[in-house]
Amino acid sequence: MQTKRWCLKVHRSEGEKTRKRLLEEGVLDRLCRIRSDGEYLLIPVIRKIEGAVCQEFTCEQEKKDLPRFEQVGGIAIMQDDDPSGAADILASKKTYHTVLFAESAVEGPFRTKKFKVLAGRDTTATEYIEYGHHFSIDLALAYFSARLSGERQRILSLMNEGERVIDMFAGVGPFAITLAEKASIVYAGDINPEAVILMVRNIARNRLTNVVPILSDALNLPDIITHPADRIIMNLPLHSIPFLTAAFTMTRPGGMIHLYALVSREDEYLDTLRTFPVKNVEHRYVRSYSPDRFHVVYDIVRGDGERL
Repeated sequence: MQTKRWCLKVHRSEGEKTRKRLLEEGVLDRLCRIRSDGEYLLIPVIRKIEGAVCQEFTCEQEKKDLPRFEQVGGIAIMQDDDPSGAADILASKKTYHTVLFAESAVEGPFRTKKFKVLAGRDTTATEYIEYGHHFSIDLALAYFSARLSGERQRILSLMNEGERVIDMFAGVGPFAITLAEKASIVYAGDINPEAVILMVRNIARNRLTNVVPILSDALNLPDIITHPADRIIMNLPLHSIPFLTAAFTMTRPGGMIHLYALVSREDEYLDTLRTFPVKNVEHRYVRSYSPDRFHVVYDIVRGDGERL
């Protein structure tokens, strides 16, 4: 947008020095582009100062400070029930089609949330792309978090080619589909039928033949999967501990279990883990969850013992 602004006209040799000085003084107009005028530069300022002249500039509209939100594909999820803020978010980027507010925490055996539509289309479904993988997601039907994308890539980087992997709480398949890149086979289980339906769709969308979707309670997986795994994913942060016996049962000695948990301190579950055949365990911070709790992952190497 072309508009008239006050500016300083300085020789090119003095341009960067002048720009930094104006920035430090708080008078540089950062919404407008610096213009060339032969051997000179026209540097826009927010008000009339000594030596300023008026010229036309190409300027951006001032951007509003947006409320905090999490983006999943074309959906923005707000932390507050704020319709006005939702409208600002929706207008801020063309790729957003819906703004939601989570009216509940994750609840029930299927780990779902209740959402309220604050702006845009009346839907909880979206398409999401992560490191080249395509996912169909419906936030009201199956849990999904884009915040673990870095963790998925970290686990992939730890893998050797040809590993056998079990994802005990696979959801719509983000871990399973990511790790399929190196795995010989990935068994992906979930108790939520809607999540498994979406996972089957996502497996097909990504043209994978080595991911096996399983509709099952994770406690029953040892009766379904008979060959031991090289690596197990346990991404059920609120309730994963009761499933540790099943996980150790399905892991070969020397294999790795990645246990995600919400804790108040990083070593919170170390004593519990030492009651299992553990050769080594390391823990690492993943992200903040609330003022007094955070997300941690325990990388556990299974020992040779059979103590379960």
